[in-house]
Amino acid sequence: MRRLLIAIIAPAALLASAAAVAPAAAGGKSHVDVVEVVGLIDPVQVDFLDRAVDDAEKDGAEAVVVQLNSGGGVVPEQQLDALAERLRGARVPVAIWVGPNGARAVGPPFRLLLAASVSGMAPGTRVGNGSDPSLGTAAAVEQEVVDLNAPTLGDFVVALDGRTVGDRTLETSEVVLGGEQPRRQPTVDVRLAKPGFLARLLHTAASPSVAYLLLVAGLCLFVFELYTAGIGVAAVTAAGCLVLSCYGLAVLPSRPWAVGLVLVAMFGYAVDVQAGAARAWTVIATLALIAAGLGLYDKGLAPSPVAVVAVVSGTVVLMVAGMPAAVRARFSTSTIGRESMVGEMGQALASVDPEGTVEVRGARWRARTNRATPVAAGDAVRVVGIDGLLLEVEPETGGARDSRRH
Repeated sequence: MRRLLIAIIAPAALLASAAAVAPAAAGGKSHVDVVEVVGLIDPVQVDFLDRAVDDAEKDGAEAVVVQLNSGGGVVPEQQLDALAERLRGARVPVAIWVGPNGARAVGPPFRLLLAASVSGMAPGTRVGNGSDPSLGTAAAVEQEVVDLNAPTLGDFVVALDGRTVGDRTLETSEVVLGGEQPRRQPTVDVRLAKPGFLARLLHTAASPSVAYLLLVAGLCLFVFELYTAGIGVAAVTAAGCLVLSCYGLAVLPSRPWAVGLVLVAMFGYAVDVQAGAARAWTVIATLALIAAGLGLYDKGLAPSPVAVVAVVSGTVVLMVAGMPAAVRARFSTSTIGRESMVGEMGQALASVDPEGTVEVRGARWRARTNRATPVAAGDAVRVVGIDGLLLEVEPETGGARDSRRH
């Protein structure tokens, strides 16, 4: 099922992932293509890099420079190895720079770094295979894991000058005289390449925090649509969120039982929205949502703690406070003329003791009664007053009004 979903959605993204490259300057000036790879190495990133190398070969680029910042990958090893071989055997030199400060190339991305013709790191970055402790910039250069210590991408491009790759010597800069000492300046145009919009959207959806957020958001909107009339903006938005989330969960090593817990959570919230009050199901649903967030992925991946807290707290507020108010507002009568409801008969959907849910004129309302006259679920009630969106009710018989009659 997971492979089928990727096979259905991914081709459109791959068609849209062709690199959008700024045109080279006129006059035959040489150029380097710069591509940025950030986040998990997924099918979209793999295809983007492969296409970027193809375009550079066709256009006669001086080199392809990859700015890398990735802490993992979610593609099969065979696909990652094939990409590494593609970079290693490209007809144009492929140089990889790990940057900016704070970036990393750990785990599967490190294998791509080793396949580069020339490699470099910015200060404050880390590289490693994931099993051994990662190396800082100075240690990586000293152990010849990478070739250059380059603070910025511009420094890295300039430092490529004079490097020999196969039978080719790179020419990316020249020495100029200026000020008190000579300096190097680039002699090549830099063309920035990026994937298409759809490819970027799917790459974003395939991040652990975003896939979890989209799944919960889509299901929350679906629950909202169940309690509203017709199919509106909420339904369309829910469908979009769920499609993107399903793609992300299919690419990531997600656990089916955790996805099932999210479904259980939405069911629990829906039960208490129907009842009109937060009860045991709300507690069960919240615990299920937390457990799902913490255990949604395998292979050491997880949504960020901030994302889990934001998703769970936002869902609780929406389901406990926002959803009931929205449902009442949509199905209730207008504010004008509500006083005419006084004296109307209705039915208790849940026990009112002293608060609960009743149905009057076909709409659900929060209701309150005197502690001395509780109303059981299913019993008839009479509206005796209105306090904002809260109805004050009493039993059909035995209430304060009947007592005054006697």
